[in-house]
Amino acid sequence: MLKEIRKEDLQLNPFTEIGKGWMLICAGGADKHNAMTASWGGLGVMWGKDVSFIVVRPQRYTLEFIDQQEYYSLNFFAPEHKPALSYFGAHSGRDGDKDAATGLTAAFDAQAPYYKEAKLVLICRKLHRQQLDPKCFLDPEIDPKWYPDKDYHYEIFGEIVKVLQA
Repeated sequence: MLKEIRKEDLQLNPFTEIGKGWMLICAGGADKHNAMTASWGGLGVMWGKDVSFIVVRPQRYTLEFIDQQEYYSLNFFAPEHKPALSYFGAHSGRDGDKDAATGLTAAFDAQAPYYKEAKLVLICRKLHRQQLDPKCFLDPEIDPKWYPDKDYHYEIFGEIVKVLQA
């Protein structure tokens, strides 16, 4: 069962949890929500606030939910849930119910949906959203390597307003 903890008590290595363990980004409401797997993003301090930043490609269904809501959640799981996260990354919510297909159970905080099976959930309030501009890449390898289809990510900063931990 998830319980609220203070942000200051959070013990999380973002390099391993995001980059290797992955996370689900979830947004929407009690009536309809969607989540996607992410292995890019980060945590830090910006504008005097504890924040997350996520990047979402424009064609992702989850972006529609993020754009419609003020809040989103970041969900971190134990290794045994990696197959479910793989499924969320390979399938679109436009085509079916990913929760039903994976057995994950959505719960609904006053601000954002999250997953009961997560070991850690960050509830975030959107602060900034902007599409990456290829003219700003300083490393000439980024554009051809990561954006052959020119589908530049939207970068979204969110203030971490609540932390839930198992």
